[in-house]
Amino acid sequence: MTAVPESPVPAGVVLTRVVLNQADIDRALTRIAHEILEANKGSQDLVLLGIPRRGYPLAVRLAAKIAAADPAVDAAAIVGQLDVTMFRDDLSHQPTRPPYPTQLPRTGIDNKVVVLIDDVLYSGRTIRAALDALVDLGRPRIVRLAVLIDRGHRELPIRADHVGKNLPTSSAEKVRVRLEETDSTDGAPVNEVVIEAVA
Repeated sequence: MTAVPESPVPAGVVLTRVVLNQADIDRALTRIAHEILEANKGSQDLVLLGIPRRGYPLAVRLAAKIAAADPAVDAAAIVGQLDVTMFRDDLSHQPTRPPYPTQLPRTGIDNKVVVLIDDVLYSGRTIRAALDALVDLGRPRIVRLAVLIDRGHRELPIRADHVGKNLPTSSAEKVRVRLEETDSTDGAPVNEVVIEAVA
């Protein structure tokens, strides 16, 4: 029998590969939540600050998982949002984007253990901007970083303390995190992480 050769992918076509589905994301967040509690030796003085857009819903999910593990925790009371737009060093190279509101927990961040939450850690420049933004808001006792995906290619000496998945990629590839809170299409929720590459 003669094998039929595969048709070549036309140039310019975007190839998409799912690397985490909804169940994978949920398991990764459950593990990160337990790692955060273990590193902090409990929930005392814990604050989760999500970086918009997708870091904030991830922070809300993590807060719920931490509250499930420690019934003394009020999930809504430990989560907030930290906008870093005006602290970025690439504003002149990026399309104009509206800032999101920064919302701190009622107890603030002074002398707290602040865990910054983001979807993808890449160059490290977003996290550098987040650290600058924190300085304007208070003085945490400890700042840690949790990300769903670490894809490498760091340009600054920044490392995540808690990682859902290390995902080696080429710089030409794009990692897309799609969450139902921010990326639902036609009313259908989507929760996945995909890699996009141009053929």
